[in-house]
Amino acid sequence: MTGTLVVAGLGPGDAALITPEVTAALADATDVIGYTPYVARIPGRAGLRLHATDNRVELARATHALELAAAGCRVVVVSSGDPGVFAMASAVFEAAEQAPHLAHVDIRILPGITAMLAAAARAGAPLGHDFCIINLSDNLKPWEVIERRLRLAARADFAMAFYNPRSASRPHQLARALDILRAECGAERLIIFAHAVTTPDERLVVTTLAEARADMADMRTVVLLGNAATRRVGPYVYTPRHAL
Repeated sequence: MTGTLVVAGLGPGDAALITPEVTAALADATDVIGYTPYVARIPGRAGLRLHATDNRVELARATHALELAAAGCRVVVVSSGDPGVFAMASAVFEAAEQAPHLAHVDIRILPGITAMLAAAARAGAPLGHDFCIINLSDNLKPWEVIERRLRLAARADFAMAFYNPRSASRPHQLARALDILRAECGAERLIIFAHAVTTPDERLVVTTLAEARADMADMRTVVLLGNAATRRVGPYVYTPRHAL
């Protein structure tokens, strides 16, 4: 008997932001697989097996999930935010592509609220016009690619969201990114550092590129940069929807 494989987004942190669709899938699961901090968010119960793994073994995790589903289990692979945004959905399909004997597994992707959208909502509407998302980690792509995308997005005047801005192993890259953005966008562009949004550790800092520092961010921070029209209205930041 073939089981099912669901790839689900747990949202940015607050349990209230997990969608009912994801809650139902978790209630029906026999196995939950994911990065250790995400699996820790799932309450244990009789009949549920929890498989927590390191963040650097995405393909192995995805293959394990496919194998369990092929054996008849009801598997949920959990990601934070949305599983299709720098998360496990693409890893599952990559693993399926590399293992044709598992291609018959029924796969469903259940969306979630991203840290980017939660942070934007806290700030106001900084992503109200065209925007793009860039992952600043160079674990899976060269820094030269990241730098080129930063420059081109800045020249196109996109608002931007940055994931994985700064880690212990990559302490200098955000500083380099900020230098590039200051050169391309000007020092007065608004930028938002949103740390651990929707959790008790939430912290939101709105400043300009002139005042921005790399140490304002860590791996629990999403960084939002406005476009040339982004402005403040009272305590809020928004980007008008009309054409520039």
